[in-house]
Amino acid sequence: MKDLIKRYIVATVGLFIIAFGVALSLKSNLGTAPVSCPPAVLNLKFTTISVGTFTWMMHLVFIICQIILLGRKFKLSFLMQIPAAFVFGYLCDACIWILRDVQVTSYAMQMVFCILTVIVTAVGVKLEIAANAWMLAGEKTLVVISDVTGWKFSNIKVAFDIYLVVISALFAQLAFGVFSGDGVHIVIREGTLILAVFTGLCMKVTDPVMEKLLKKINL
Repeated sequence: MKDLIKRYIVATVGLFIIAFGVALSLKSNLGTAPVSCPPAVLNLKFTTISVGTFTWMMHLVFIICQIILLGRKFKLSFLMQIPAAFVFGYLCDACIWILRDVQVTSYAMQMVFCILTVIVTAVGVKLEIAANAWMLAGEKTLVVISDVTGWKFSNIKVAFDIYLVVISALFAQLAFGVFSGDGVHIVIREGTLILAVFTGLCMKVTDPVMEKLLKKINL
C-alpha cells in the first residue's frame, strides 16, 4: 500500500511538472507542444473555458478513440486515464495561474522559457512513466494505435503531432485569420517545433539524473 501511494505521489509530481511546462510554453508566446495546441487554440476562441478544461476534454476524446479501436480488448484499468485527465487538466490551469503575472518582454526571454519548457517536460515525463500510476491518454492512445495497426510507435508519434498542429492551425486560421494563434497569443510557431523535436532528445540527458533520484526513493 505504501508503495502504491508513493507511486501515485511521484506520478502526480510528474504531472504537475508537465503541466508547469505547458504553462511555461504558453507564457513564452513562442509556440506550445503539439499535444497542447488544440486546447490552447480553442481557449483563444472560447475564453470562458480554460486551457485545462479543454485539455481534459481532449483526453476524454482520446479515451473514446481507444475504446473504439480496442473494443472488448479495452481493459478496465485503462479507465484510470479518466481521473488522470481531470488531475492534469486542473494542474495546467493551476500552473497557468501561478505564472499569470510573469512578463516575457524579449525574444531572448521567449527562447529561455521555451528551453525551460523542454527541460521541465522531459523531467516530468520521466517521473510519470517511472511511477507507473497515473496514465495520460495522449501517449496511451499512440500505444493502442501502434498495437492495432502494427505501425512503429515513433512514426505514429510524428504523424499524430503533425495532425494535432495542422487541425489547430486550421481552426486558428478560420477563427482569427492567423494560423499561429489569434494574432496576439502565439500557439504554433518555432517553439512548437523545438518542443516536438528536442524534448525526447533532452530526456537522454535528464533520464540518467532522474533515475539516480528515483533509486534513492526506491522507485
